[in-house]
Amino acid sequence: MKTVLITGASRGIGAACVEIFASAGDQVYFFYRSDDASAQALSARTGAVAVKCDVSDPAAVQKAFASLPECDVLVNNSGFAEFSLFQDISEEGWDRMIQTHLGGTFRCSKAVLPCMISKKSGCIVNVASMWGQVGASCEVHYSAAKAGVIGLTKALAKEVAPSGIRVNCVAPGVIDTDMNRMLSPRALEDLTQEIPLGRLGTATEVADVIYWLTTDQSAYLTGQIIAPNGGLIV
Repeated sequence: MKTVLITGASRGIGAACVEIFASAGDQVYFFYRSDDASAQALSARTGAVAVKCDVSDPAAVQKAFASLPECDVLVNNSGFAEFSLFQDISEEGWDRMIQTHLGGTFRCSKAVLPCMISKKSGCIVNVASMWGQVGASCEVHYSAAKAGVIGLTKALAKEVAPSGIRVNCVAPGVIDTDMNRMLSPRALEDLTQEIPLGRLGTATEVADVIYWLTTDQSAYLTGQIIAPNGGLIV
């Protein structure tokens, strides 16, 4: 049994991760920022422990980790999407995007690494996006934050591999979650027509990849970007 922490997990990909790790018999903790009802429902359904924590806040992260046991697996999934013309992105909007996606990944990874290094084992899986690989119009700050997560993954993987720790990244394509439901039906239809497999992905399909990256079946993988995107970018 592993001790697993998943951030940003009250719904979507994060909640699907909680489901799969809990069903495998792992001890699961998960962070959520504000959706108390969804977090408590997920906790009741899976037995996972919900911890309210905004990963963009260094003090909140420090306080949350003080109450947690040592983790064998960390899934950095916290994030949000926002559509905006570049010229309309405020300083505050830019900072919130970077501090949540990239800053949260930095803070949580830094918190778990001392115990992983001492045990010479552990897995970190970071959730980025295909837009971090190729960029998205009207999502410059989101694309930049996710590109940063990809760069952090590659560099950290090299640094901690000698300590027996693997760090990988999942870069999903267009997934049928609340994050993408803000798109109009026409926009979603247009995106679907561009996807070679002809459909949106599911949160469970992404969670399956994340789970696999923490198992012995992927023991020789580190520093890699796995992209479940239906062939939209290759």
